[in-house]
Amino acid sequence: MRAERLVAIALLLQAHRKLTAPELARRLDVSERTIRRDLDALLLSGLPLYSERGRGGGWALLDGPAINLSALTTQEAQALFLVTGPELLAGLGLEQGVTSAVRKLLAALPANTREQADRTRQAIHIDPTRWGRSAQPAPATLVPLRDAVIAGVQVDLAYAPPGADASVHRIHPYGLVSKSGIWYLVAGADAGLRTFRVSWTISADATTESVERPDDFDLVRAWEDVNRRQVPCSRNRVDVVFQVRPEDLGRVTLALSEDTQLRPIDSDTRTARRFTATFSSVHEAACELIYLGEGVQVLEPASVRAELVRIGHRLIAAHTPKW
Repeated sequence: MRAERLVAIALLLQAHRKLTAPELARRLDVSERTIRRDLDALLLSGLPLYSERGRGGGWALLDGPAINLSALTTQEAQALFLVTGPELLAGLGLEQGVTSAVRKLLAALPANTREQADRTRQAIHIDPTRWGRSAQPAPATLVPLRDAVIAGVQVDLAYAPPGADASVHRIHPYGLVSKSGIWYLVAGADAGLRTFRVSWTISADATTESVERPDDFDLVRAWEDVNRRQVPCSRNRVDVVFQVRPEDLGRVTLALSEDTQLRPIDSDTRTARRFTATFSSVHEAACELIYLGEGVQVLEPASVRAELVRIGHRLIAAHTPKW
């Protein structure tokens, strides 16, 4: 285990040029004390490693030959090629680059390891979309947001969730997250840390102003914090009773059962069946159910029916010709 961690430290330093001991500890999920012992061990082994003190300092490798891919074990190579599937980066405009990179990585591996890695790549497919939903075209704003995140510049973002008027925000884009095939932007705003669903953005205009990012910001940790805040108290959750036409049963149950604790009320498949599902809020229930179309009819509570009507009126107003 320690040998793997020592290799991981060397690879991280090679990839990031310079990292502090606390940063290495956080990335490898060990204590800072453990990392300092590992760094001492790497120095004693002869690795060209040096440290810089003071602000902006850290640990780095002297310029020299890169670590050879032939050092990868079969298991490491298999893991590497499982996380380089183009489908995981769909919409970011990097698909061709991923395919080219995988080809180069395969060519750099020893013959036996290459064969195992390629077999793994062909034998396992990761589908990021949810059951009952086909892959959707990437939002037009995804690539501009990706460019702004990488360039580290602020963005003027026009944002319009379903049923709401569009609003413009000057934001500091920190990173992009894909969850269940849906892209989200994690950003700093006047109100603090916020998330924006990319498919609900109308435009994303990059500025020349630099992003102001907290020194200790970590995208994974920030996303986990967002998820914890999104889980509502049980008193705010809403149980919805709705009926589904027989021909839509398969599509609806596949789309909802995973996230909403879908529960059938009756079992007669010849007529419309009734279900109960639990959602985090009235608005979230309406947004989820409206995607399922006219095959679903909400019976109760009245608040969800009213929210569906409100969203419907706004959609009608937005799409009614003005001439």
